[in-house]
Amino acid sequence: MAITLFETFRAIFYAPFYAAHALEAYREEGIDVRLETASNPAATASGLLSGETDVSWGGPMRILLTHDHDPGCGLVGFCEVVTRDPFFVVGRAPRPDFQMSDLEGLRIATVSEVPTPWMCLQDDIRRAGLDPAALSRVTDRSMAGNAAALREGAVDAIQVFQPFVEQLVREGVGHIWYAAASRGPTSYTTLYTTERMLADQRDTLLAMTRAIYRTQKWLHAQDAATIAATIARFFADVDSDTLTACIARYKALGLWGHDPVLPKDGFERLKGACLSGGLIENGAEYADCINTSLARAVIESNPPSM
Repeated sequence: MAITLFETFRAIFYAPFYAAHALEAYREEGIDVRLETASNPAATASGLLSGETDVSWGGPMRILLTHDHDPGCGLVGFCEVVTRDPFFVVGRAPRPDFQMSDLEGLRIATVSEVPTPWMCLQDDIRRAGLDPAALSRVTDRSMAGNAAALREGAVDAIQVFQPFVEQLVREGVGHIWYAAASRGPTSYTTLYTTERMLADQRDTLLAMTRAIYRTQKWLHAQDAATIAATIARFFADVDSDTLTACIARYKALGLWGHDPVLPKDGFERLKGACLSGGLIENGAEYADCINTSLARAVIESNPPSM
């Protein structure tokens, strides 16, 4: 059986997923996994329910949001890869001692493409004792548009992911104020599917999880340049030096998990942010959204690195 796997969109912080394809980790495990880009980020969840795809990768936010609307939806995450938040706040002027209170009175442009980055940042701001609604915030431009606005001086700071961060820093027009990964575990990307698929194709999904675990072992044993060269074909528009710098920074921040278990503390931090930001009203339980049985089984079997 060929498995259709939806990616949310193309992003460097998904590097381990691309490495699994580049290293032919799925083939090594005897399965045929066909990567497709979802028509839009929300389709990673809706595509599972409609049968358009078998497995998706994406944020547990999608699982939480779907469970909030339909507690019986049956979506379940089973193999975490991105265990911390990959977004940054980049400003025009250096602020080596940045505090969230520094955002008061400034014009900041935040991510519009997907909701999770702002949900997490607004929660950080609330935890610092501030009101996110009081900020002067641009909410309707793409990250590329916001990077251009920062270069032009139209905003004081922006929220972006890689490669915008390295590009702005190298140009001398951007300075990293805050790396969201520094807050600690915040479950950001997992393989997920339906409970029915998990039951009917357990051996196949176990093989997928084993392939990811073997790739995780490989990734943490390599330097950034090797990883960049391995996944370069997925990022033809990013030069090798920039791609290497992006991966080096993400590795240093501990963005990628060492194993595929999605921990409860990371899930709860994400759920709390989605609740405080009003994205969800109730918040499903960890046990209803996450199944770690495959991840724990592959860890116990201790397969070799790719």
